[in-house]
Amino acid sequence: MNAEQTFRDEELLADVIARLIGDVRHVAVGNASPIPATAALLAREHGKLQGLGRPYVSLLQSRKHNFFTDGARELFDCAGQGRIDVFFLSGGQIDGAGNVNLVSTGGYAHPKVRFPGSFGSAYLYYVVPKVILFRVEHSRRTLVPKVDFISAPGASEKNVYRPGGPIALVTNRCLFSFANGRFRLTSVHPGHTVAEVIENTGFDFDKPATVPETPAPSPATLKLMRETVAPQLAEVYPRFAAQVFGVGQPAFAG
Repeated sequence: MNAEQTFRDEELLADVIARLIGDVRHVAVGNASPIPATAALLAREHGKLQGLGRPYVSLLQSRKHNFFTDGARELFDCAGQGRIDVFFLSGGQIDGAGNVNLVSTGGYAHPKVRFPGSFGSAYLYYVVPKVILFRVEHSRRTLVPKVDFISAPGASEKNVYRPGGPIALVTNRCLFSFANGRFRLTSVHPGHTVAEVIENTGFDFDKPATVPETPAPSPATLKLMRETVAPQLAEVYPRFAAQVFGVGQPAFAG
C-alpha cells in the first residue's frame, strides 16, 4: 500500500473489476482467483444495495457460493447454454490481439517453461459474453508481442459464430479495454504512469491523448469490501482474506 493511499492495491483492482462486471445475471470465477472473486462478491453486494438481486456468483472452490455440484463440467454446460455472463482468464502470456497462452514458452516440443494447461479456456473464451483478462504481473515477460502458444484466441474470423470474448485487461499498473482486435489504455492506476505502462508492455496499444487515473475505491466501497465481502471470501481464500483484509487478524487500519 502506498503511504498516501487509504486502500490496498488488491482493493483497487477488485473495485475496477467489479465496475467492469456491471449489471449482469451470473458471474463465475475459477480456481486460484482471489481478486476476481472479491470483485464478483463486491458486485453482488452492490446489486443487493440497489435492490437488483444480482449478479448470482459462482465460486468454483466454494461450498456457500456455488450451485454447481459437478464442478467444471457443469460450469461448461451452463456457459454453453448462455447462462454465464462474466468469466475471468489469465495466462503465462497475453498478447496485443487478446490471445492467451496457458501451455508453455519456447518450442512446443522442447519448452522453456510449462504453464498449468489450457483446461476450458478456449471454450469459455468463445461462449461467455464478457471475459475479463487479469494479470497481476504487468511486464514484457507476460504481456508479449505474440504468444508462443495460443491456448485461447482473442478474436475469430468474421464467419465464425462467437458470442464471447475479451472486453478488458486489468493489471497491477492499468486498465485496458479491448475492441476490434486491439487493446486501448483506459486508465492508469494511482502511483503509476503512462510511460511506465509503455515501458513494461510488449505489445502496441491505442490510447487517448490524455489518459485518466483509475478512480480510487470510495469509502463506502472499501467498507463493503472489508466488512461484508472479506468474511465471505475467507471461506475460499483464508490466507488472502487475512493478509489483505485482516480477517482472522487484527483489523486493517487503512
